Amino acid sequence: MSGWTNHLMIAPIIIPLVVGAAMMLIDERRRTLKAALGVASTLVLLVLAIVLLRMADGMPLDGGAVTVRVYRLGDWPSLFGIVLVLDRLAALMLLLTAILGCAALVFSLARWQHAGAHFHSLFQFQLMGLNGAFLTGDLFNLFVFFEIMLAASYGLALHGSGLARVRAGLHYLVINLAASLLFLIGVSMIYGVAGTLNMAELANRIAVIASEDRALVEAGAAILGIAFLIKAGMWPLGFWLPNTYATVSAASAAIISILSKVGIYAVLRLWLLMFGESGGASAGFGGVWLLAGGLLTIAFGSVAVLATQSMARLAGASVLVSSGTLLAAVGAGQSAVIGGALFYLTSSVLAIAGFFLLIELVERGREVGADVLAVTREAFGEDEELDEDDEVGVPIPATMAVLGASFIACALLLAGLPPLSGFLAKFAMLGPLLSPGGTGVSTTAWALLAALILSGLATVIAMTRTGIDVFWASPVDTVPRVRVVELAPVILLLTLCVALSVQAGPVMRYMEATARSMQAPHGYIGGVSPTPWPSATVEGGDR
Repeated sequence: MSGWTNHLMIAPIIIPLVVGAAMMLIDERRRTLKAALGVASTLVLLVLAIVLLRMADGMPLDGGAVTVRVYRLGDWPSLFGIVLVLDRLAALMLLLTAILGCAALVFSLARWQHAGAHFHSLFQFQLMGLNGAFLTGDLFNLFVFFEIMLAASYGLALHGSGLARVRAGLHYLVINLAASLLFLIGVSMIYGVAGTLNMAELANRIAVIASEDRALVEAGAAILGIAFLIKAGMWPLGFWLPNTYATVSAASAAIISILSKVGIYAVLRLWLLMFGESGGASAGFGGVWLLAGGLLTIAFGSVAVLATQSMARLAGASVLVSSGTLLAAVGAGQSAVIGGALFYLTSSVLAIAGFFLLIELVERGREVGADVLAVTREAFGEDEELDEDDEVGVPIPATMAVLGASFIACALLLAGLPPLSGFLAKFAMLGPLLSPGGTGVSTTAWALLAALILSGLATVIAMTRTGIDVFWASPVDTVPRVRVVELAPVILLLTLCVALSVQAGPVMRYMEATARSMQAPHGYIGGVSPTPWPSATVEGGDR
């Protein structure tokens, strides 16, 4: 990189930091000005994310050695200074964050920005923490950005007050503080042995660590992994997630929903760097646990999906199913499977965020506890008899028709049914496992196939039951008043899922290139590390 383009990599961190800090100085009564600044900032981040994605996609891929773009703050060597690294995976996560940020912020303009103080500042700091976590190249700054991201999410989780929201928010805070403590312990143990926290340098050193110190490094990595898996919601560490996500405001839930995928991102990044093929005696460390934990998380999430009596908790349980699917795919360890998992990550993030926003619009015209009452009627067979004076064939209002169509789209996406992107993503994951050549289909492949089929069936049953209860069995007395700024983000997210389905070929090409570069990370290591890998080529100078 050269000239002003050098600084594009740090812009996704600096812009929300500056805008969020400036909003803190503006009187809270000037919400229109704050909203305008927030929307402008988020749109700029979206444009930046698209530019960075195109830059990352243009990086040559040759024999597993991919060039990376590196930004060194203060021109310090990577071993000592702060380094930001852009590759295909980081660019993908930046774009997903920007899309969710735009959708959630626009949705909040109708109501939720008025529910409490400093909403827009917290939202910008949330984006800053997310972007920094995806771009950083060392573990210490990953911890820093994690804490920024979590601190902002604490405020967003409590935004709007209410007893249930405060209770769930405090649980969320305590659990994540415990995870942060484990993060620090794991980082300290790794640094004590390896002498560095730079991810690329750790990947260089992991293979040559003395045998007597290897157990300590692996123990530190395991503790660090537990911290990430708490955030990802892996069973039995994700018991807090459905209730927390169900109680926060819709706009907050849409942006906070990607936090579970930050844990997945960290596991994927560090596991393939430190314990991939170049990990020496530690190669493959923890892979079996990721696979087993992923399958158990799918099972737990599927049971939660079937057991839930509210749409908000259904969405929270769907987050667990998606996290379990991704963890199991990562644990499978195949490049082609990870490529499909990245496709699934993209589709599920957009679909779940859209579902969280849709839930508030659908429930706006319903009485409190309508979901529980519908389940009770179903359980005890208390059917209502049709009165002779009841109208038959009442036309569906346009608003309810749009909401119903959106609900069907969410059901297809979350269950992984054709023809939308959820089905294509699951097919892309299972294809390589079920066609391994002459070696036969492995037990892992059959287990993952069964888990995906059963979780999809559970989601179909739960979504069908919920849809019948909401739109047919207990229709609203009055059509909910839905504003354009609320409905547009839902339609945008679902339209993007449809676009993923239509453009599945180019999208999968990008995902497969991302997976190949991560499975053979010589280019990443050589591009960041002060002692480059011989086969790596580095694009761009230091900064």
